[in-house]
Amino acid sequence: MRVWPGRPYPLGATWDGAGVNFALFSENATAVDLCLFEGPALEERRVPLRERTDQVFHAYLPDVLPGQRYGFRVHGPYEPEKGHRFNAHKLLFDPYAKAVGRGLIWSDALFGYTVGHDDTTFDARDSSAFAPLGAVVDTAFTWGDDRAPARPWHETVIYELQVKGFTRFMPGVPERLRGTYAGLGSEAAVRHLRELNVTAVELLPVHYRIDDRHLMEKGLSNYWGYNTLGFFAPDPRFCSDPADPACATREFKTMVRALHAAGIEVILDVVYNHTAEGNQNGPTLSWRGVDNAGYYFLSPEAPRYYMDFTGCGNSPNMQHPRVLQLVMDSLRYWVQEMHVDGFRFDLAPTLARELAVVDKLGSFFDIIHQDPVLNRVKLIAEPWDIGPGGYMVGNFPVGWTEWNGEYRDAVRAFWAGREVPTDVLAHRLTGSGDLYERTGRRPYASINFVTCHDGYTLTDLVSYERKHNEANGEGNSDGHNDNRNWNGGHEGPTDDPKVTARRARQRRNMLATVLLSQGVPMLLAGDEIGHTQRGNNNAYCQDNDLTWLAWERADRDFLAFAHAVTRLRAEEPVLKRRTFFQGRPIRGEGVADVSWFKPNGHELTDHEWKLPHKSLGVRLAGDLIRETDEHGEPIVGDTLLVLMNADTRHVRFALPATNDDHEWELVLDTADDHKPHATVRGGEKYELADHALALFRTRSLRDPHADLTPLRAAALRKAVTGPRARRSAPGASRERPQQPAAGAGARRHARRHVPAPVPRRLHAARRARPRGVLRRARGHAPLRVPAAPRAAGQRPRLRHHRPRPAEPGDRD
Repeated sequence: MRVWPGRPYPLGATWDGAGVNFALFSENATAVDLCLFEGPALEERRVPLRERTDQVFHAYLPDVLPGQRYGFRVHGPYEPEKGHRFNAHKLLFDPYAKAVGRGLIWSDALFGYTVGHDDTTFDARDSSAFAPLGAVVDTAFTWGDDRAPARPWHETVIYELQVKGFTRFMPGVPERLRGTYAGLGSEAAVRHLRELNVTAVELLPVHYRIDDRHLMEKGLSNYWGYNTLGFFAPDPRFCSDPADPACATREFKTMVRALHAAGIEVILDVVYNHTAEGNQNGPTLSWRGVDNAGYYFLSPEAPRYYMDFTGCGNSPNMQHPRVLQLVMDSLRYWVQEMHVDGFRFDLAPTLARELAVVDKLGSFFDIIHQDPVLNRVKLIAEPWDIGPGGYMVGNFPVGWTEWNGEYRDAVRAFWAGREVPTDVLAHRLTGSGDLYERTGRRPYASINFVTCHDGYTLTDLVSYERKHNEANGEGNSDGHNDNRNWNGGHEGPTDDPKVTARRARQRRNMLATVLLSQGVPMLLAGDEIGHTQRGNNNAYCQDNDLTWLAWERADRDFLAFAHAVTRLRAEEPVLKRRTFFQGRPIRGEGVADVSWFKPNGHELTDHEWKLPHKSLGVRLAGDLIRETDEHGEPIVGDTLLVLMNADTRHVRFALPATNDDHEWELVLDTADDHKPHATVRGGEKYELADHALALFRTRSLRDPHADLTPLRAAALRKAVTGPRARRSAPGASRERPQQPAAGAGARRHARRHVPAPVPRRLHAARRARPRGVLRRARGHAPLRVPAAPRAAGQRPRLRHHRPRPAEPGDRD
């Protein structure tokens, strides 16, 4: 076999169309052997890498082709007390491998020391029969006209999912594609996401990972995937043909292309805060054998041991430039080669630790901010780890968003009936300005959620007060104990109609709260169909029907509700503000764009602001947004009134006053999906049931287009007055139509003004409305929603606010 010197960059195995360049960094190694595995028996051929440039061992092999399986053996001192754990008997997975040629098979031979003895002992057994192999991959792919949707943050709705569990049982997905990247990109999966008005999917880790040995011995696996071994290779367990090394990359790209075509972004949950090698008692699979002292953050006092800020055994040495390079090269690869749109960084403070202290001005953030590729994608931090000073909610730099744990805790506690100071709750519902505004960030820095993969599902959140994690094999000791929730009066499943009705109401309350809050809503996959994990709030190791979404048992009524509320968020500008309310404290009388009310209709005083209130109303003024669209025109929409009652009794709310020519129109009431269309004048009373939320919007008594939403009005105005229409109209004038007069509380948005041809089109559309498509409240065009089976004579649910599919021009 011909061996040429090759190049030290790029690292890893790179096919250039004529051969493959291999390059491996190791600061402390004395020699490196490239090991090629060929034939059905995977016989090993060793190629010494004799060239070394800038601490990188490299060679070019013109006779090697894509699909070649390989690994490395790295020579050097085995001195654990000094931080060195070189052992050339252990075959190592390339840290830059872009594909997996063979998975790991657990064996004691994988450990650098003799299992059962001290970790300073030396094990001379060959691990090549058990170690995972990298594979050379040809990354060429026909992307066609694929382009990033580039959805603005304030318009984003995130849907967190696990690739396998999402489609494993999904009807409409071909059987062989279920649970794969291709399944997620299938027509049935994409249709579900579009109907739910999702703009971005956040995928639980898809980097190549291994199953923990102790889990496999129990018949379990690392289902969530937070145990990374390859930061460049897509996990082959999610492809339809895991035996083909190129399959995972090809199907992942195909999935991204399909989601982009539907306007949906792809965000990856990435785990750079630790690796699958664990602590000093873990196996030698990759970095530990390549250069333990270079890659890992070792204890300064005793380099034999690892600094562990995650509870997973080790932490990367983010002070080392080559470690930073590894992380940045990986991120850029997934953006440039795989076309992903952003990242959610697991336990992100670990990446900012320099000398064990979290430094928000550290090298990691500096590099991200100046990188021309990475500073334009979506960046989400899980802003905590278990190390000292690791709780960093609100402390990440400009350009970052954060999972807002403060939002989750406050909203859960409020609907569970606990006492939450009103100022705390109000800040959470309006973008958490107390956390983000002082650092120059916007409301969309807050990723709002009440459920995520790590914890209860929404159904379980309202059904269990105690975790039930026995299936994990840890004696129910794992998982969170304080979940700030309420089971509705009974622990677990029940046939009590009062309890089940209360739980259904609580699910609607929390979903509506997330979608009506300022910031970026994040939904957990399966919550919209009522998925349950039977009380398990730490199902990280359950790769079975406990976590796979049970589509055949979907709660169709709740799904229809989710469709309606997500559509409402897409249509109402006041729910997607780019700026905080007036940029000043949100409390007090006289703040016109947001007002907080007690049930008697009076605004909260400063004294009452610090007190908990279980019944509360908030008015969001849609005519006082004071922002402009991409064309410089003012954005004005409906004024909304949200009433929340977390008390155990019904409450009569006095609705705030409106203009004489306006009234309040009921959009939804979580206590009664059957409640008919209703309007209420300002000052009149509305009775809200216990544990319920109601949403109203102002309706003009004079506006001939009262049923027209801002979104639809803009689409129709563009259709009849856009550049093409103006150019084609004889004698078309360049003058803009006269704006409606501005007045207190009046609609002053230019988009609210619709030219004369539009009413005729609307009337024609109303006359042509198919039978069975019900008229919805203003802001909701008609849509057929698959109905749940119902008894004869039962009324359709959510009759007054069903969503509609996206139409041309809706994004404008």
